[in-house]
Amino acid sequence: MTYYPTVAVVILNWNGRKYLEQFLPSLMLTTYPAVQFIVADNGSTDDSLAFLSRHYPGVIQLRSNVNEGFAKGYNTALKQVEASYYVLLNSDVEVTPGWIEPVIELMEGNGGIGACQPKVLSWHDKTMFEYAGGAGGWIDAYGYAFCRGRVFEVCEKDRGQYNDAAPVFWASGCALFIRPEVYHGLNGFDELFFAHQEEIDLCWRMQLAGYHVYVCPYSVVYHMGGGSLPKGNPRKVYLNYRNSLIMLFRNYAFAEKLWKIPFRLVLDGISAVQQASRGDIGYVVIVLKAHFAFYKWLLSAKEKKYFPVKRVAYPRGIYKGSVVWQHFVKKKRYFTEIIERKG
Repeated sequence: MTYYPTVAVVILNWNGRKYLEQFLPSLMLTTYPAVQFIVADNGSTDDSLAFLSRHYPGVIQLRSNVNEGFAKGYNTALKQVEASYYVLLNSDVEVTPGWIEPVIELMEGNGGIGACQPKVLSWHDKTMFEYAGGAGGWIDAYGYAFCRGRVFEVCEKDRGQYNDAAPVFWASGCALFIRPEVYHGLNGFDELFFAHQEEIDLCWRMQLAGYHVYVCPYSVVYHMGGGSLPKGNPRKVYLNYRNSLIMLFRNYAFAEKLWKIPFRLVLDGISAVQQASRGDIGYVVIVLKAHFAFYKWLLSAKEKKYFPVKRVAYPRGIYKGSVVWQHFVKKKRYFTEIIERKG
């Protein structure tokens, strides 16, 4: 590349001093010349900011007095950032030196790409795809998210099987490259979500508005995962179920809402019963709370600021069947067994 657009790497931090200490050294090895590093602090009560001031004075600090969550936290921070591209980077991500260049080159070559993610591998085992992104996210007809390289809890070994830059349905929020004009034009993340599913919702709205979402596997990052809310945390389960239903209702076309939402509610119920049969009775209560929160939102929701003015495109990266059926009934474990490649 002879021209280097400015890139702002923005890390949202909440009591994450240990992650900053562990992962900022790899970020400082970034080779991209037109980059600035920003830590947007979300009301931390630990010594994160003192640590940054002492050891990384070149990192810009944006401070908030309260924890606004992932969605509003980024919306607040990015209003204060000017760059040609944003990179939303989790604090528990290890990057590789040349991780920015391939993504920017891809996006510069295709102005229709609104957002893009690198290949996301597991920090714990760098030969495996990581749960929260893999090699790009897909979604099935009923709103269940999965990835190239990860279907439900099954993560694949990276053998180069997804080493093609390709359109996907959603890009992982752990390392999300996005054009500022697209982010702000769509009013950013839905702040109601607080955390979880917000990047899928934004990518869905982005595609409905006519932009593409891509994965660029020539860039690689390693994600630890579970930094803010660990897997199985009741709050995390609640947010995932509630936010998913809100997202589906908002983004489905009217005819789809009429039958897909009730069907999804039934599938949620089956999932809760299965968890209860394994001894986790509290899981049922959490799912019920999430459903009632969705009903409450449905009856009271009036503002439309997070939705595109009009639908101008049909999203890519949607499996028209049920990934639940394929995985749990037909026992298909891997993405390539569900989505057959053409050519």
